[in-house]
Amino acid sequence: MTLQEKDSQYLWHPYTQHKTAQTPIVISRGEGALLWDENGKEYIDAIASWWVNPFGHSNKFIADAIYKQLTTLEHVLFGGFTHEPAIKVAEKLLEILPKNQQKIFFSDNGSTAVEVAIKVALQYFFNKNEKRTTIIAFENAFHGDTFAAMAASGISFYTQAFQGMFIDVVRIPVPVKGQEQESFEALENVIKSHNCAGFIFEPLVQGAAGMVMYEPEALAKLIRICKENNVLTIADEVMTGFGKTGKTFAMDYVSEEPHMICLSKALTGGTIPMAITTFTSAVFEAFYDDDINKALFHGHTFTGNPTGCAAALASIGLLQTPEMQANIKRINASHLLFQKKIENHPKVITARTLGVIFAVEIKSDTTESYYGSMRTKLYNFFIEKGVVLRPVGNIVYILPPYVMTEEQLQKVYATIEEAIEMV
Repeated sequence: MTLQEKDSQYLWHPYTQHKTAQTPIVISRGEGALLWDENGKEYIDAIASWWVNPFGHSNKFIADAIYKQLTTLEHVLFGGFTHEPAIKVAEKLLEILPKNQQKIFFSDNGSTAVEVAIKVALQYFFNKNEKRTTIIAFENAFHGDTFAAMAASGISFYTQAFQGMFIDVVRIPVPVKGQEQESFEALENVIKSHNCAGFIFEPLVQGAAGMVMYEPEALAKLIRICKENNVLTIADEVMTGFGKTGKTFAMDYVSEEPHMICLSKALTGGTIPMAITTFTSAVFEAFYDDDINKALFHGHTFTGNPTGCAAALASIGLLQTPEMQANIKRINASHLLFQKKIENHPKVITARTLGVIFAVEIKSDTTESYYGSMRTKLYNFFIEKGVVLRPVGNIVYILPPYVMTEEQLQKVYATIEEAIEMV
C-alpha cells in the first residue's frame, strides 16, 4: 500500500469529512517556509502550519535546544517536582508579558490553556463563596475544542452536536469599527442580568472567524467595564501571541491588562505541544489556602515537560533577535503594499492587515459557508499552485513564518490575485 492508502485505512484527521474530503497530501520534509511532498512537489507554507511555525520548519536552533534537553532530562512529573527549564520559561515570559501577570500554569495545547482559564474563573468565585456561573464571549469566537473552550466558541458547526451540555455562555458583538457602542452596551447588560465570572476574548483579531479585526481602545473599554464589575478577563493569545500582530503580544497594544492570558501554538516554534495560562497574583491567591479543596485540581501528564520548555526558551530567544524583528516589520510592510494594491479590486469586499496577518474578503454571488464551495475551489487552486492557504469561506488570509523570503511572499500575493480573478 502507498502512504496515502495507509493513511485512508488507519487515520482520522481533524475537521475532515472523510467521505467527501480529498486524500491528504503526504509531506516528507520541510525547511524554512517550504514543504515538500513525497513526490518532490514544493509548497510555500503561507499559514505557518496553523500559525505555529513562526521560525520555519526544521529550525536548527530550536532542534539543537531540544536535542540537548533530551539528552539531559526528557521528562519528569510536575506534581511534587520541578526543574530549571520550567523556571526559566516562567522567568522569561514574566519579563515580556503584561506586568500584572505573576503566575504561570503549564498544559499542552491551546484548548487546554483556555480550559484552565475558564475553570479558574469559575472556581475563583466558588472559593470566595460567590455563585458566578456565566462566561461572556464574543460572537463567532473560537477558543478550542475541549468542552469549556468549545462552549466559549461561537462558530455553530463546531458545537451543534453538543448543545444543551455546556456551561453558561452569553455572547456580545465584536466591537468592530462603527459597532463599538453596541458591544459596550451589550457587555453592561449581560453583567447586569447574569452572574458573570469571566469575559474571554481573542485580542484584536478573531482568527478562525476570518481574521476579524478591531481596535485596542475598544478592547480596553470592555476590560474596564469588567474590572468595574469584578468580572475576570481572559486574553486568548493562542493565535496572536509571539509576534503575529507586530508586537510580542496583542495585549501590548491595549492600555488595560487582563487577569489571565492563554498561550500556545508559536510558544515552542511549532515543535513540541505545550501551552501556558498566566495569572495575576490576586487570582492565584484565591486558591492559596489551608483548605485543600480550594486548590486547582487540574493537570496533564506532560505538564511542564522539560523538552517543551527548552523549545519554548529557544523560540522566545529567536523572536527577540533583531533579525526576526526586522523580518516581522518587512512582512508587515509588504502586506500593507499588497493591501493597497488589491483593496479597490471590483471582486474584493475588504482587505486588512495587522502585523504579519493579512486577510482579504472576496465577493461571492452566494452566501458562503465556512467549508462551502468557494472555499473548496480556492483551497484546491492554491494547492495546485504550490501554496498552502486555508480560506475561511470567502476570506483568504496569510499568516506566514517570519523567515519567509520576499520572493516567496510575492509568489503568495500573485497566487491570491490569480485566485481572485478566477472566482
